[in-house]
Amino acid sequence: MIPWEEHRARILDAAKPLPVVTVPLEQAGGCVLAEDLVSRWPVPLFDNSAMDGYAVHRTEAQAGARLEVVADVPAGSGEDPALGPRQAARIMTGAPMPTQADAVVPIEQVTAGPADEHGVPAWIEVTTEPKPGAHIRRRGEDIADGAVTLAAGTVLGPWQLGAVASAGYGQVPVHRRPRVAVISTGSELIDPSANPTRGQIPESNSVVLTAALRAAGMELASVDRVRDDEGQRLASLVDAAEADAVILSGGASVGAYDVVKETLAPRGVRFDKVGIQPGKPQGFGVRDDDALIFALPGNPVAVATCFEVFVRPALRKLAGHTDLFRPEITRTASASWKTPPGRAQVLPAVFVGDHGVAAATSGGSGSHLVASLSKAQALALIPAHVERVNEGDDVTVMVLA
Repeated sequence: MIPWEEHRARILDAAKPLPVVTVPLEQAGGCVLAEDLVSRWPVPLFDNSAMDGYAVHRTEAQAGARLEVVADVPAGSGEDPALGPRQAARIMTGAPMPTQADAVVPIEQVTAGPADEHGVPAWIEVTTEPKPGAHIRRRGEDIADGAVTLAAGTVLGPWQLGAVASAGYGQVPVHRRPRVAVISTGSELIDPSANPTRGQIPESNSVVLTAALRAAGMELASVDRVRDDEGQRLASLVDAAEADAVILSGGASVGAYDVVKETLAPRGVRFDKVGIQPGKPQGFGVRDDDALIFALPGNPVAVATCFEVFVRPALRKLAGHTDLFRPEITRTASASWKTPPGRAQVLPAVFVGDHGVAAATSGGSGSHLVASLSKAQALALIPAHVERVNEGDDVTVMVLA
């Protein structure tokens, strides 16, 4: 039996970031930026008004001063009206500042005279004197021309994509999003909506895995189900999958009908007893084209927990991420529970109050306890040397949400 940390280290060592592709912004959400992004121009592009109001000479805009309104500057205007002594221009938020103005008085801080058909008053009377440079967004105060807007390795969420657009780019270089094939094995598996007969169970592993893959930002290449007597078909599916990773569930142990192990071990997939519960029997290998092959146990809780501990970090590395793991915190055990001798434990858990954590089910960490997954907010990570978790003990917890 090998330590689970050794198994994960071998997987991560084999996972290499995928090639860089250039994609339109609308396809880049969630991807990892592959190169530093240098702004094509300063942001903002020009001095502009931060308020709806009046562009003025500040020294002439004391409280009580009356100024003639000689121009109107809406957002998007290319006009640069001249302002003589004691003159002002009405200006909208985002509109370029007249070159001769050095402050903006908001509309709330003036009394306006009679207006023309466009709503522009003939004059304004200032009620509050503006400070120097009041309500002006200066050219380049956010990003200077030629500055790095976003560094390589940045995850492109909505706000980051907005920065990319502001810097002048309609497409962006990113690490390609991994494509993943999912294969469930087992002659006992039927569609979830079917009516099981004796010995049959609804197939849920592919449901868990495909949802987890989408939540992690991966692309789904294919989903298949294979019976225990279809080794040749299984081999064909694994070999032909147009994917960067293949995840199989079931058939990885030492049973008489463990088709995954029988089929993939001759293809170089290494099967180990991993020191973790659930998830002791597992396999991992690399296809000739560098696609990763994960052979997970068939029990649903083992599939879910092994995905989080082993598969998800590797897929994130393929996608160019550097922060591979879920956040971990320390909580206090709110109850006692048993741990497996000589193996680390990954226990679906729930938070209790502000500082506590407890098993998500009274049944412990059994890999058949599917209901625990629907309640779990985290995974409690118990080291192999711990013989029992007692109430009040500190527990390391992987936060799932």
